[in-house]
Parts: sequence; structure tokens; C-alpha cells
Amino acid sequence: MNADLFDSLPDGALVADCDGLVLAVNAAARQMLGDEARPGARLDDALTLVDNHGVDWCSVNLPYDGLGTRNGVPEQTWLLPDGREVLVTARIVRPTPSSPVEQVALSLRSGRGRARLDRERSDLVATVAHELRSPLTGVKGFVQVLLNRWDVLNDDQKKLMLATTLADAERLSRLIAELLDVARLDTGRLGLAVRPVDPDVLVRRVVDSVSASAASREFTVSTESSAQVLADPDKFTQVVTNLVENAVRHGDGTVRVSLSDVVAADQPMVRLVVSDEGDGIDEDLRRRVITKFWTTGTASGTGLGMYLAHGLTRAHGGDFMIGERDGGGAEIVVRWPAAPATSAAGAEQ
Repeated sequence: MNADLFDSLPDGALVADCDGLVLAVNAAARQMLGDEARPGARLDDALTLVDNHGVDWCSVNLPYDGLGTRNGVPEQTWLLPDGREVLVTARIVRPTPSSPVEQVALSLRSGRGRARLDRERSDLVATVAHELRSPLTGVKGFVQVLLNRWDVLNDDQKKLMLATTLADAERLSRLIAELLDVARLDTGRLGLAVRPVDPDVLVRRVVDSVSASAASREFTVSTESSAQVLADPDKFTQVVTNLVENAVRHGDGTVRVSLSDVVAADQPMVRLVVSDEGDGIDEDLRRRVITKFWTTGTASGTGLGMYLAHGLTRAHGGDFMIGERDGGGAEIVVRWPAAPATSAAGAEQ
């Protein structure tokens, strides 16, 4: 067995012979199990793994005993001496069915990845339940009132209830779309209909829409670029919407949006900047802001907006930076690949 190749495996690996003596153990397994995990040691001594009751792996699984047709041990969670969780699976090698065991090969993988996924699933369930409850309650309540009191409500009251119900339904639709995009980003299955689009037109549409529901805030849009961007128009709009809404939700003062031309790594790009006049984002939090379900303060939200803005930008070949505005406040800088000049005439309006 090539020791260097064995040590290059990312997961811990250990192989024992028919007598329960360790034949080989790689560097990852030695780091997990300690000095006892070495060639020539007994398997039950090398596997310093216990369950929640303090019983060791070999005593529970009896790899050399049991049915002669058994060929493995499914993945199980075990504890290392320092309390860390590892996921352990084993293959029991027999020359022929029902013959004595020839080798036992084990794989050990850190449980931190599994724990992180479990936490993300729990966060997803909690977020979906919380975000769905409020609009669904509103929809149910107004529909119930309309059904029970239709004859006594005037037209203005009916229109108000129907408009509120529509707004809640649109909120639900957007949440579902966000969750689907998150799943597609995570699995690399995001479909993009990329073509040249005019960023100025889309940015101004977003600002007009957001400002209509945030009348107390001021907005400015400046354009120093005549270039088009290569983008899926819906996804570009989603990125801009998330950034502008984030500035409204978490910032203060005027929300400023600007477009300009830049060149990065010999690639012409369009630079989109969204800034506010709030407290800004602490430097040690900037990496966390673009993670799933990250929220702060008392402002409501799913915690998906910045994650999606970052992920959709990267999916288009752009980059995403969080900084500080001169004079105070957060500044989000997105650089998006520009369309070739010959494509500008066919840009999306």
C-alpha cells in the first residue's frame, strides 16, 4: 500500500487483518485516534471510540463475529476521547460468503459537517415556519371575514382586504422563490437565462418599487456607465432588490445606488454600489452576513437576502464585496461582467 496516497485521504482510514491487528492507518485517523492507532496494535486498542454510554466500537459491533454473510457496518456516530463526534463506517472483507473475516476496513469522518447540515436544516424549518405563519394568518383571517361578512362590507373595505391578501400572497411567493434559489445554488443546479441587459433600467425599476413602500427614506441613483451586463434579468433584479431592501431595513439616511465602468483582471465589468448612512457592518461580521439565515438587530427578514445576492453574483462570474461608505454606513460593491459592445444593441430593456 502506498503510504503517501493513503495519508492524502481527507477522511481517516484504518485497516485490520484477520487476527484483529492493525495493518495500516492513515494520517487523518492517527490525528483523530491518537498514538494507540498504529500498525501492529490491536483493533480494539487502536479504536479509541465510545458511544454515549462509554462502550467501545468493537464491543458494540463485533466485526469478527456475527452472521457469516455480514459485509459491513453502516455509518454510526461515535465519540473521540476529546468528545468530538466522528462518523464511522466499516467494511468487513471475506473471500467468499460465510468464510472467516479476512480484513476489517474503517472510515472515520469528522461529524462537524453533519452537525452543520443538521443546524442548517433546523434553521430552514424554523425560518420557513416563522415566515409563512404571518402572511398565512393574514390571508386566512381576511378570507374568513370576507366569507362571513360579505354582505355588510362596503366596496372600499373589500378592496382593502383583497389588496392585503394579495400582498401577503406575493410575500409567500417570494419566500418560496428564495428557498428554491438557495437549494439550486447549494446543489449547483441554478438555471440562468443570460443575455445582455441594461442595468440602469433594471436598477431604476427596483428603486422606484422599493421607494414606494419606504416613503420616509430618500433614494438617489447615479449612472456613469453606458455598458450592458451579461445577466439573467430576473436574477440581476433580485440581487439589486435584496441589496436595496437590505439598506432600507438595516441602514439609515439616504440610500445611494450607483453604476460605473471598471476593469478587473482584464475583464470589462459594471460596478454597482449600494450604500446607506447607518452604522455600517463591522469588519468581523462581513463574512457572516453572506451566510444563510444570518440576521441581526430587530429588523425582520429571512436571513437569505445577502446570501442570495452574493451567490447569484458569483454564479454570473461577478464578485461581491462588503465595505464602509466614506462618512459612515455600509457599502456593498458588486462587479458584474459587462456584455461585449457588439451585444449592446440587443440588450434587455
